[in-house]
Amino acid sequence: MLDLVTKKEFLPINQAYNSVFRLNRLSIGLVVPIETYAQGPVPTMANHVERVQLAEELGFSAVWLRDVPFNVPSFGDAGQTYDPFVYLGLLAGQTKQIALGVASIILPLRHPAHVAKAAATVDVLSEGRLLLGVASGDRPEEYPALNQSFTERGDRFRESFDYIRQMGQQISENKPTANSSTFDNTFGHLGHGIDMLPKPLAGKLPMLITGSSRQDPKWIAQHGDGWITYPRNLTVQSQMIQDWQTRVSAFGHVAKPMMQPLYIDLVEDAETPPRPIHLGFQLGTKQLLSYLKSLEKIGMNHVALNLRFNQADTEKTLERLASDILPEFTL
Repeated sequence: MLDLVTKKEFLPINQAYNSVFRLNRLSIGLVVPIETYAQGPVPTMANHVERVQLAEELGFSAVWLRDVPFNVPSFGDAGQTYDPFVYLGLLAGQTKQIALGVASIILPLRHPAHVAKAAATVDVLSEGRLLLGVASGDRPEEYPALNQSFTERGDRFRESFDYIRQMGQQISENKPTANSSTFDNTFGHLGHGIDMLPKPLAGKLPMLITGSSRQDPKWIAQHGDGWITYPRNLTVQSQMIQDWQTRVSAFGHVAKPMMQPLYIDLVEDAETPPRPIHLGFQLGTKQLLSYLKSLEKIGMNHVALNLRFNQADTEKTLERLASDILPEFTL
């Protein structure tokens, strides 16, 4: 098992980050919408709040929303259809302890002041349960709709990231920091004496970077609080995790978490071996448990299960996962 640091845990940030990400351990979450919609891009969103509440009751560590501004036919998935920040606000009031993640906000398509304020608001209202995934975006059709350049999204991502970080800093009314009176970039200038409220509950938003986001891997390791990557062959994924932690360590940081999604189609026979589907497997619970244990062994810290292609009843699937899988990953 990868162990590049002597620390027993990751550096703490907020309640969600501290509970979902534990060094050398794996936790299990769910991608919203928690339903099957394999035949088309748009889910029904039936019983959507009740299913998130059930996920919390059953012991899943997190639910993950996506930022899908437009229903792009070539992409083929409209996500949960609702604006992620509006939806996070609703879920913050309808749940008590489950982490509320978004994977990921497309930074180049939003002004970072709005992202910073909305994210900090959710974090405060949920008592520190926000996990903010961020990305540069991968659907070219969305950019002209917002009069933005697809080719320049990497630069905009980096400047947006810096802007959001700046907005989270505490600034004294009587003695502003040097940065508070001079900070400016493509998105705007923070003038002397003004500030943005609220601040993140623990003083910082946990920002996890998705994929490359058009950035150098070293920049991601230096600035991100974690890395959201994609499912891969276990051997390749193991090397990705080792490379990630090596880059993180090179900047003098303790280890930082790494997570991935996984599509599953859970069948009745627990022994059914894995059959590949889009970014995941059709398989039984014993085989799923074995696969997740393998991910934990190579250093993966969180897996967000996606039930879009799951053919069994959703509630029964959640209950089977809770009884057969979750007890092995209780943190």
